[in-house]
Amino acid sequence: MKWQILTIGKPSLRYARDGIAEYEKRLKRYCPLTMRSVGREAGKEKNSTVLLQASEGSFRIAMDERGECPTTAEFARKIEGWQMDGAVKSVSLLIGGADGHSDELRRKADWVFAMSALTLQHELATVVLLEQIYRAHTLLRGEPYHR
Repeated sequence: MKWQILTIGKPSLRYARDGIAEYEKRLKRYCPLTMRSVGREAGKEKNSTVLLQASEGSFRIAMDERGECPTTAEFARKIEGWQMDGAVKSVSLLIGGADGHSDELRRKADWVFAMSALTLQHELATVVLLEQIYRAHTLLRGEPYHR
């Protein structure tokens, strides 16, 4: 199963670039992953349109604090289910701009996922998301990273 993370804007903070690079490197053992910036901040509606177009044909996950907030184990089980489901070939995680996602994007998403009830800065959210994808994969393989 292929993964892509689509963001509005590129990470400008050094800690975020370093964290993203670290988890991209770690995830190569588990799954193909593409990080893609698909536009610059242009407002909620325009950003959402760009994200929807870029994720066409994939299983869409909207990253939004109003979404379902699973535990790490629940997230891992979801990933395992998608891997077993022949219909899910690629997953796109959508990280919006400063104003979040439009109602339309949330409706068109296959899942709305919250990592926290807190609103997270976009670059930090990307690093946390990558770490959780990595953690879920190590958990599914029974590796010691997740304790």
